Amino acid sequence: MKKKIENTEIVKKDNSQNLFSDIISLIENAKQNIAQTINISLSATYWNIGKRINDEILQNKRAEYGKQIIQNLSEKLTETYGKGWSLKQLQHCLHFVETFPDLQIVSTLWRQLNWSHIKLIMYLKTDLERDFYSQMCRIENWSVRTLQDKINSMLFDRTAISKKPEELAKLELQKLKDEDKFSLDLVFKNHYVLDFLNLKDTYQEKDLETAILKEIENFIIELGVGFTFVARQKRMTIDNKDHKLDLLFYHRKLKRLVAIELKIGKFEAAYKGQMELYLRWLEKYETEPDEEQPIGLILCAEGNTEQIELLQLDKANIKVAEYITKYLPKKLLAEKLHVFTKTAKLLIENREND
Repeated sequence: MKKKIENTEIVKKDNSQNLFSDIISLIENAKQNIAQTINISLSATYWNIGKRINDEILQNKRAEYGKQIIQNLSEKLTETYGKGWSLKQLQHCLHFVETFPDLQIVSTLWRQLNWSHIKLIMYLKTDLERDFYSQMCRIENWSVRTLQDKINSMLFDRTAISKKPEELAKLELQKLKDEDKFSLDLVFKNHYVLDFLNLKDTYQEKDLETAILKEIENFIIELGVGFTFVARQKRMTIDNKDHKLDLLFYHRKLKRLVAIELKIGKFEAAYKGQMELYLRWLEKYETEPDEEQPIGLILCAEGNTEQIELLQLDKANIKVAEYITKYLPKKLLAEKLHVFTKTAKLLIENREND
């Protein structure tokens, strides 16, 4: 009888715990729904205010008259509602509707992102950049601070998709919108910023690898969402000789292994053969039936653009990228990326002319 009472008490305790957990879930879901509803209403209000102001200014076609309208409106709204309706805020509303004039497009945006995200995105230069950051924000669930960091580090400019013709880039982003499908050029970058490794002026490949493993969380953040660490110094025995791959990752979205080799100097053509050997071994011994072919990433301190272009590494499922181990101000980073982009485009144009 005593045992039966104890069992009954255990069941009651379990039921009570389940009830508590269920109610917590209900409350948290309700809070999330309320926050989402408020965000949608807020963004929609700002867009409609901007549209009304925009229509008034366009009707009068006088810039000075328009500025006066906004100034007067700001003062009256501030008198009525207090802070939050400054001239700058109304200018944000106006810029919002100017950047996203299509209600259907913008309504999708404000259901996915909050106003603080939108405010950062709408001041980007091109539609392509805005689409890129909007979709990456949605899929990778970036905070506002993370979005700002990604923009500051020129993430879009460092991805391969930014070097493509606009129409092709738009098609890849459309697939991301419609199917949440990542292309290789959205996942991999031409440059990786590894300033968090705090490396000294002189270091060896082993030091680079050790620093990455010490800062593995930050390294994965820089790689992008979807990467999972698998192994360090992955041993592969080929013809009775041991070979060791620096780092092995798996990408959940691409459903393929990612082999990473670290090089402290310039890219050399011989690296291609080494990586191809590793990829074929991984394909034969490590790839599951439902996975795609492994892909290789060779991280070099400096690239040799013409060699990389001539070797046609994409056909071998190999990517090459430079890494930056010291913090660069945005202006210097932009100059570095500009030189790389200009060189890459010239090589493509020469190949097409030939």
